[in-house]
Amino acid sequence: MHELGMCEGIVEAALRRADGRPVRGIRVRVGGHPVDPAVIEQGVQVAALGTLVEGADIDLVLDPLSVRCARCGAETPVNSAMVLAACPACGAVDVESTGHEDVVLESITVDDPDTAHEEVTR
Repeated sequence: MHELGMCEGIVEAALRRADGRPVRGIRVRVGGHPVDPAVIEQGVQVAALGTLVEGADIDLVLDPLSVRCARCGAETPVNSAMVLAACPACGAVDVESTGHEDVVLESITVDDPDTAHEEVTR
């Protein structure tokens, strides 16, 4: 369910930026815990049905969290919940997560009556 809400938010943000123009593409950066790109892309497509974002190409950039081990100094990307609990290199439980859990709509590409395509960024 978390992914569905995120996908709806992405579509809503794209619609606000598009200001009534059809959206041909969106670029989204997803930070935090691992997500399945196919699930996110499908969720955005479902959330976009019947809107000006329907059928837009999705450029999804994944920016996962990492953990840093206080004991051995290893830095490991988070690809499972186990990495958040213990260092995969030495087994120590003194790990700290780094990174962000933001979802950022970085840019959209819209149809503009005066030009062929226009890219709108942050």
